[in-house]
Amino acid sequence: MMNTPLLMTQMLERAEKYFSKKQVISRTDGGIHRFTYKEMGERTRRLASCLKELGVEKGDRVGTMAWNHHRHLEAYFAVPCSGAVLHTINIRLAPQQIAYIINHAEDKVLLIDSDLLPLIQSIKDELHTVKAFIIMTDNESLPDTNLSPVFHYERLLEEGNPLFQFEQNLDENDPAGMCYTSATTGNPKGVVYTHRGIVLHSMALGLADSAALSEKDIAMPIVPMFHVNAWGLPFAGVWFGTTLVLPGPYFTPKLIAELIQSEKVTLSAGVPTIWLGLLKEIEENQYDLSSLRGLICGGSAAPKGMIKAFEQKYNIPFMHAYGMTETSPIVLVSTLKSYQQELPEEEILELKAKQGVLIPGLEIKVMGANGEVSPDGREMGELLIRGPWIASEYYKDDRSQDSFKDGWLYTGDVATIDGEGFVKIVDRTKDLIKSGGEWISSVDLENALMAHEAVFEAAVIAVPHEQWQERPLACVVLKETFEGRVTQEELIEFISPQFAKWWIPDEIIFMKEIPKTSVGKFLKRALREQVTQEISKTK
Repeated sequence: MMNTPLLMTQMLERAEKYFSKKQVISRTDGGIHRFTYKEMGERTRRLASCLKELGVEKGDRVGTMAWNHHRHLEAYFAVPCSGAVLHTINIRLAPQQIAYIINHAEDKVLLIDSDLLPLIQSIKDELHTVKAFIIMTDNESLPDTNLSPVFHYERLLEEGNPLFQFEQNLDENDPAGMCYTSATTGNPKGVVYTHRGIVLHSMALGLADSAALSEKDIAMPIVPMFHVNAWGLPFAGVWFGTTLVLPGPYFTPKLIAELIQSEKVTLSAGVPTIWLGLLKEIEENQYDLSSLRGLICGGSAAPKGMIKAFEQKYNIPFMHAYGMTETSPIVLVSTLKSYQQELPEEEILELKAKQGVLIPGLEIKVMGANGEVSPDGREMGELLIRGPWIASEYYKDDRSQDSFKDGWLYTGDVATIDGEGFVKIVDRTKDLIKSGGEWISSVDLENALMAHEAVFEAAVIAVPHEQWQERPLACVVLKETFEGRVTQEELIEFISPQFAKWWIPDEIIFMKEIPKTSVGKFLKRALREQVTQEISKTK
């Protein structure tokens, strides 16, 4: 067989050549922009030539601080196709963490959305490697800024070469992109993606039992482009000639519903908080979302009640998935097998609430204290993963030895696996509750609570207990219309039939808001601190 490299240059060139009329629909502060792949290709080449003029060389890191829009998509290809490394910066991290990752990655150039300027200006004196700033804006002129040297993205592109030839001397194992983890403890950890890994991961997104992304789709990644490459959808979408809808900054559930309706979106991806918000919106207002063939949900466990509402009430297929920054990210998708389609509704719902079956090309195992666990759907262990789009180490970080051993990624996620290969993430290793020597899954309790019609969000944490070591405590946010109308006794009675008595939380605390990480996951460390303080006040 021919030994031809797998490169991102081939992905963009295919879109330019075969899908030149297909569109990228981009929302920015200035409104909706529509570009064909032909125009996007020319703009991408212009940007690549400008970066070269600014001194960006092969292997240099170029950081982006931007929302989901066409300019960010152009950078997604211009940077790696010119041989440099795209570093998408999570704008929701603390300013000190952002300064850390820019310095740690040694970013040479930063591309920044104009509304994010105050954030970068507040840390500019702490940045040691950045040589130039490019401002992405719809305005004709640059905003006032103390950054220097600073360039206007569109003015820069006017000087660029639309026929620029991408780097020819690329190896498929060259770095193409990097992201940093959202860091619930310590500094964020960097993960580097190669051309080969991105190409293979994109191919996996097109498999029928995965996301089944294709040219026919109109795909809207709501998951941020600064979070694990928007789960790879921009890369795969361009390669496959998919129409991409990029929702831009400061979107709302109303805006998401309107974009799905107006652009006839077929596939969208986001974390559970996004879909909880959309569900609330479509329950209160009328929309035509019949174009949707699927919603992909990842990042944390999706409540069964939410899956049921989308599928049974609104006839919108819901696809539970699992991945991490370290895995590019797709690893598992909860796609039913042919003979499972005829199962009773409740059994189907139970399967769809699991993270699903392994994507072709990867390997997993679930390891307990005594070796690999039994595939009975009950025995718990840590999920281990390996494969061609799985990281082998963290970027220049001694913590690699904690997570990468014997050729496997140790995820820190506790899981079960059943006889059909369906994996269920039951908790993070640090969030499992050990009560009287027995393990309790906070995720299972959270899902049960969120199945109640009054509950908007629920997070369960461990609190110290003199007799049992730890006990579960539930923190619940009620839907506005149910505030003050639901008691903890009612919720405990609702979930009690589903669990052994010793699993049931000793107490349920009602809250206005549950603290979350930068990517929408429950931040249980902060929640534990908050609850501990409240408990100590009452003593």
